[in-house]
Amino acid sequence: MSRIERTAEGAGPFTTRLTWRLGDGGTAVWESRRARKRGLLTVRAAGDSGSRSRRADHASVGRLRRLNAIAAIAFTVGGGLFAAGAAVAQFGPGDATGAWIYFVGGLFFNTGGYASLLQAVNAPRQTNGIGALAARPWRWWSYEPGRIDWLSTFVLFVGTLVFGVNLLSSLLQGLSTQQVNRLIWAPDMVGCTLFLISGHLALVEVCHGRPGIRAGDLGWWIVAVNQLGSVLFMVAAVADFTRPTTASVVNVDIADWGTLAGALCFSAGGVLQYFERP
Repeated sequence: MSRIERTAEGAGPFTTRLTWRLGDGGTAVWESRRARKRGLLTVRAAGDSGSRSRRADHASVGRLRRLNAIAAIAFTVGGGLFAAGAAVAQFGPGDATGAWIYFVGGLFFNTGGYASLLQAVNAPRQTNGIGALAARPWRWWSYEPGRIDWLSTFVLFVGTLVFGVNLLSSLLQGLSTQQVNRLIWAPDMVGCTLFLISGHLALVEVCHGRPGIRAGDLGWWIVAVNQLGSVLFMVAAVADFTRPTTASVVNVDIADWGTLAGALCFSAGGVLQYFERP
């Protein structure tokens, strides 16, 4: 049984869906996110009105389930801690406690970001065989910028690391206004920008091109909720800039409430992500 035609879909240099029309009239469809998250591809035999899913091997499925659980729990807990930190900053007695809560939440975001990257690195790939996904040897790292899933998760992970610089610096005392903006605010802006870029790439991946609405797709809801959280984080970061002339924050309330709402989005996205598994 041989392939007679292959159709690729995606955006720019990225391929997010491949459809093979087979010599016997059937089809096999590989989708980047579905293969990476659920370990599945879609096959339809000649003459069949419906399609069925074909699962990757047992080892790959177990690996994807474990990584997905780690990432989902990490983002759920990390988002919850960020929301708690914002609540303490808004209603609590001082900033010190909130800063430590943010810092611990950031460690969970680091974990979730790296687990997401590992899921992309170790996802089963389409093979030269018909309707099958091939397992890969376990790897802790790869460099594959031509794959949109790898690039999206890599940018996300780097964003969590940049946030770590911001959160660690926020624990320091006695900083000048210039130091606050350079060590805390600037990394915060960079991290938010990277989150937005990662979210856009994830939307392109799940939509197979120009971002749109896919209300019936759980993956789309996860990406959309997380992207909303990234937007709210960016709004909060802009409002958290300290004016050099007055040493006052642009708007403390917007900074705290934007962070709280954005964190709740990531926590909700983590809960939803737990169900997007093999």
